[in-house]
Amino acid sequence: MQGAMVILNDIDPELANKAAIKINRTNKDACVALPGDSSIIEVIKSLVNEAVKKFGRLDIVIANAGITLFGDFLSYTPESFYKVMQVNLGGSFFLAQAAANQMKLQAEGGSILFTSSVTGHQAHKNLAAYSMSKAALEMLAKNLVIELSGFKINVNAIAPGATLTERTLQDPDYIKTWSGITPMGRPANTKDIADTALFLVSEKATHITGQTLIVDGGWTSISPPPD
Repeated sequence: MQGAMVILNDIDPELANKAAIKINRTNKDACVALPGDSSIIEVIKSLVNEAVKKFGRLDIVIANAGITLFGDFLSYTPESFYKVMQVNLGGSFFLAQAAANQMKLQAEGGSILFTSSVTGHQAHKNLAAYSMSKAALEMLAKNLVIELSGFKINVNAIAPGATLTERTLQDPDYIKTWSGITPMGRPANTKDIADTALFLVSEKATHITGQTLIVDGGWTSISPPPD
């Protein structure tokens, strides 16, 4: 936790509460679970309001919620398209807006971090909608330099590549496949991503803004597709 007090969101109440309990075992009362759909404006506002209510202020926001709905471009449905955009773009945009307004009131600056993806840099089959949403987040981080630098708020994005998570490990070939096509010889683990995020929202990175940091073991440099 590195001293942070956290409002943790997940659309699944059980997962959110389990994560908060786990964190609080070693960081007493440092994490509060606030489940809900992060693409809904009322939920977004409640996240910011709860942070101020519980901890007195808001200094850091990490917009990490996102969904992947695979599908061939020629048959991709409007329902899938707009759902991806609502969560990945709308949720991130309006969370950043609500957070920035609170940080402006505090008049002491802050940090906002978006979660992009290597698919925002390299084409990936069946991910046209998802990849455009991730590329858009990187442009949003750049554009907000104009809007928010005057309030000492820095805005960046992190673009993970293949990463070992509970979801990706459901594929028995995931480690073998991505180890074989990643120059560093392995996919990322969650600590690789978390450490990068921690740096970008820390006091060590306050003069970095409008940037995207790719964490992919070099994959985007050569970009071999998985089988």
